[in-house]
Amino acid sequence: MSLVRLNIKGISYSQTQSGAYALVLSEVDGERTLPIIIGAFEAQSIAIALEKEIKPPRPLTHDLFKSFSDRFNIKVKQVIIHKLVDGVFYSSLICERDKIEEIIDARTSDAIALATRFNAPIFTYENILDKAGIFLKIKEDPKLTQTKLDVEEMSLDFVEDAISDDLSLKELYQKLEEAVANEDYELAAKLRDEISKREK
Repeated sequence: MSLVRLNIKGISYSQTQSGAYALVLSEVDGERTLPIIIGAFEAQSIAIALEKEIKPPRPLTHDLFKSFSDRFNIKVKQVIIHKLVDGVFYSSLICERDKIEEIIDARTSDAIALATRFNAPIFTYENILDKAGIFLKIKEDPKLTQTKLDVEEMSLDFVEDAISDDLSLKELYQKLEEAVANEDYELAAKLRDEISKREK
């Protein structure tokens, strides 16, 4: 299976529901995006790593892992999002020490937080992007650098209501298109997962 390289497009968040974040990855040579729901701590950790000028007074857990790895000559070479089961993404860290490669299982949010610190590339398989990716024409903002977050405020009050059991598959697809058009990645991810469950 061929690997597809991804970049971090941004993190969307909600002020109405704490802990609800969508990490948005975009295909390097394409128009698909991959929204992944992550926790508040991981979102903060990724944001701090992307914003190079922000340095916490004490190291975060992912910073500690980086320092530990540097001390013992362990390098994270790449991150691979290798599996998607019931809306949960599974990832691996490809690490190297003394020219010996090791594969370590990791939560996707942790793996990406570490990838940002090691400047390691992020990949997924074509079949995962086919299943969970969302087509979106990304408008390039000249003011937006790769290290800057494209953060969008969104309201999640209606997310649970939007995925009612009464909705047909056709209606779910319509809502998915609307969510993508509005760049509402949180809702799009939930709708995508619901569609995947029903199509099994």
